[in-house]
Amino acid sequence: MNSLIIVESPAKARTIKKFLSKGYEVKASMGHVRDLPKSQLGVDVGNHFAPKYIVIKGKHKIIKELKAAAKGSKQIFLATDPDREGEAIAWHLSEILGIEESAKRIELREITKTALLNALKQAKHLDQDKVNAQQARRVLDRLVGYKLSPLLWSKVKRGLSAGRVQSVAVKLVCEREKEIQAFVPVEYWTITAHFLKKDGSLSAFPSLLVKFKGEKLLLSDETKTQETVHALTGESYVVSSISEKDHRRNPFPPFITSTLQQDANRKLGFKVSRTMSIAQQLYEGLDIGEEGTAGLITYMRTDSTRVAEYAQKEAQEFIIQKYSEEYWLGKIFKIREGSQDAHEAIRPTSVFRTPEKVKPFLNRDQYRLYRLIWERFLASQMSSALFNVRTIEIKAGEYEFKTTGSTLKFPGFLAVYSDAGESGDAKKTDEETLGDNLEDPEKVSLPELKEGEFLNLDKLAPKQHFTQPPPRYTEASIVKTLEENGIGRPSTYAPIIETILQRRYVSLENKRFFPTPLGFVVTETLEKNFSDILNVDFTADMENKLDAVEEGKLNWVDLLSNFYPSFEGALKEAQIHLERVKVEPVVTEEICPNCGKNLVIREGRFGQFMACSGYPECRYTKGISKGTGISCPEPGCSGEILQLKTKKGRIFYGCSRYPECQFRSWNKPSSEKCPQCGSLLFEKNGKNGMTGKICAKEGCGYKSF
Repeated sequence: MNSLIIVESPAKARTIKKFLSKGYEVKASMGHVRDLPKSQLGVDVGNHFAPKYIVIKGKHKIIKELKAAAKGSKQIFLATDPDREGEAIAWHLSEILGIEESAKRIELREITKTALLNALKQAKHLDQDKVNAQQARRVLDRLVGYKLSPLLWSKVKRGLSAGRVQSVAVKLVCEREKEIQAFVPVEYWTITAHFLKKDGSLSAFPSLLVKFKGEKLLLSDETKTQETVHALTGESYVVSSISEKDHRRNPFPPFITSTLQQDANRKLGFKVSRTMSIAQQLYEGLDIGEEGTAGLITYMRTDSTRVAEYAQKEAQEFIIQKYSEEYWLGKIFKIREGSQDAHEAIRPTSVFRTPEKVKPFLNRDQYRLYRLIWERFLASQMSSALFNVRTIEIKAGEYEFKTTGSTLKFPGFLAVYSDAGESGDAKKTDEETLGDNLEDPEKVSLPELKEGEFLNLDKLAPKQHFTQPPPRYTEASIVKTLEENGIGRPSTYAPIIETILQRRYVSLENKRFFPTPLGFVVTETLEKNFSDILNVDFTADMENKLDAVEEGKLNWVDLLSNFYPSFEGALKEAQIHLERVKVEPVVTEEICPNCGKNLVIREGRFGQFMACSGYPECRYTKGISKGTGISCPEPGCSGEILQLKTKKGRIFYGCSRYPECQFRSWNKPSSEKCPQCGSLLFEKNGKNGMTGKICAKEGCGYKSF
C-alpha cells in the first residue's frame, strides 16, 4: 500500500516523485477542482453567505483518478502551494475525496529533497483559518462582480464586468491620466560652466550654477538666463572650497513578489504574468543534468525579506570563497510593517547552484530570471559599496557653481548586482528634476585642485527645461503603487493586471498604461454610487481584514455581514437614480476608404474594431490586430504574434512580419515555455473539455492536460 501525495501541477509532481522511494505515488490535481458556478451567483446570502461549490468543467476525470489512487493509499498528503489558494485547493480535495479527518497537509516552501523529507515529518492538519480567508475573498469578489456587472449592463453597455480590486487599479490609471491632462509645464533654465585648469593640463570639467548671493538660484526664463550669462562672462573663477567624504551604498534586500515583478519588468522587459509563470517553473523544478530534477528557487509568492539561517550560512561560505571575508555582511533585513511573513524571501535553493552552472539546462527566459534572483540574493548578504565623494565649489563674484564626483573605493555588493533602475517611476519634485541635470557623480572625473586656485572658463552652456508631468504607470510602477497602498497581495498583482487589460479598461502601449474611454466611463459610473469600492483606503482595510481572518482574529461570515448591507443599499439606489451613460468612440486620423470620413474605434462583441464615423450611412469596418507580447517561434524571425480575426470573427494568431513570415495558428499561444525544449506552448482544448498545453515545436511531443 502506497502513500499518496497530491500537488497541483505535473511539473511539481515529477520533481517530487524523483525525491521519493517506491512507496509513494504522486498525483496532480491540475489546479482548482471546485469553484463557484459561472452561470449563477453561487452564494446563499440569507444563509450566512454559504458558497455553492461545483466541480469545475473538465475536472471529473482527474477527480475519478484521484479517488482511485486515494482508495488504495495508506496515507494521503496534500502538498498544494503554501498560500491561501493552495490551502483552499487542499481543502476542496479533502472534501471531494472524503478524507477531511485523515488527510495530512505539507507545505513546500522550496522543492528540494531535504525540504520534502522535513515536510513529511512535520505534516499537520489543514489550516481552516487560511481556507476561510480564501473563501471570504472569493465570496466577496463574487458578490461585487456579479451584483455590479448587471448594473453596468443597464447603465453603460452589455457585457461589462466590475471587480473589487481591479476597479481600484483602473481608477489609479484614470487618475494618473487626469493629472497628466491637467498638467501645465513650467519653464526653467540651467547654466552649466565648463572649466579648465590655468596650466591647461586637463580637459574641461562641468559645474552647475546653483546660488546667487548665497541663495538658491532659479532661472525662470530666457531673458533672466541671458542676463546671468552676461554677468558671468567677465567674472574670475576661483575654487572656494573642496570637501571629501565617504558614502556607503547599502545592498537591497532579497526579492519579495512585488520587487521581483518590478525588477524583471525594468531590467528584463518581462510582463508581470510572464515573471510569475517563469518563477513557477523554477520553483516547481527543472532537470539540471547529473543533479537530476530540482526546484531552483523558494516559493515565489511572499511579502517577507526573511532568510533562513542555513541559507545565510551557505551564502557566507560562497562569498568568502569567491571574494573574501571583507565582502561578507550577512545583513538581516527588517520585515516591513504589514508583512504576513508566512514565507521567506525569494532566493535560490542553493547559492552554489550558480546561474552559469544551470544555464545549459534552462531556456533563455528561465536563465535570465534565475540569474536575477540569484544575484539579488547573493548581493543582499554582501557588504556595502563604499564611494569617496568629492564636492568642489567655485565662486564667480556673487555667483556660486558646484560639482560633485565620486570614486568607487570598495565595490561590495556592486561586484554582483547593479542597482540601476531601483527608483522606478516615482513622481519627482521640481528640485529633484533640476538635480537630474547634474551629471552622474560616478561618471564625472574631477581634476586635482586646491582651494584658492583660479580657473579658466571654457564655456557657459545655458539650457531650457520644462517640468514634466507624472509618468504613466508601467507594470513595475503600478505593482509598486498597489503594494504601497496595501491593495492586493503577492498572489494577486499579476491577475489584477491581466484582468484590467482583458476587460479593455486600460491598454498597454510602449509599456505604459493608458485608460480607455470605456475605463473612464466605468470608473466614473462606479464612483457616483460605490465610492467605497473604489476607495484606496477602504480596499486596503479590506485586505487587512482578510489577513485577520487568516490569523483567526476575525470570523469570515462577520466580515461579509458587515460589508454587504451597505453595498446592497448602494446597488438599489444606483438602479433607481443612476442615469444611463454612453461610451463615445475614439476618433482616429485614419480616413474611411469608402466615404472619406474619419474612422473611429468601437467596442464590439469580439473586442475593438475600426468603423466609419459616418455610420449608419457608411458601414465600412475593419479589424484591429492585437499584440500578445509573445515572440514569433519561427527560427530567425524577430516578429511578434498578433491576435487576428477572420472576416467571420473567428480568432486566429499570426506573425506581425507577414507575409515575410508565414506563421499562423488557430491555437492561442501561451506566455509559458515548453519545459522540455524551451519552445512556445499553445493552449489546447483536449477531450472531455479539458484545457492543457502543447509544444509548438515539431517533433517535441510535449503536452500537458
